[in-house]
Amino acid sequence: MSPDQPPIPHEALPPGWGPADCCDGRFVYRSSQPPIKLIADRTAANRAHPGLGLCRYWELRYRYFLADRAITESIGRVSTRRAAVDGLLECMQRINRTVSKVDGPVEVGDVLDRVSLSDFVPDGLSRSSP
Repeated sequence: MSPDQPPIPHEALPPGWGPADCCDGRFVYRSSQPPIKLIADRTAANRAHPGLGLCRYWELRYRYFLADRAITESIGRVSTRRAAVDGLLECMQRINRTVSKVDGPVEVGDVLDRVSLSDFVPDGLSRSSP
């Protein structure tokens, strides 16, 4: 896959969502109703515990506008690009299922706070060795 190609195919996106930015270490999707952006950024794991062996992770965030300010909130962090894609897609689907056109940033934040990114850990990594 080209680094500038959106990681989620258009046909897999929930209604009302589309790519806003895509490069090797960042991808952004936006919705106009509610007006929000979901962001996945590859970030150096400077503060990660050395025992984890991570040099990079993906940080998932959402951005909304309040009056004349853009406000960015964290959703969480995952270790792989695939988990970032799956996590953003789950966030989009939950927003579409539960947030109405009249709901605001507080309701969106409540929905995203309930997304468990641990659900996107590959099965082989979540089980301990025998």
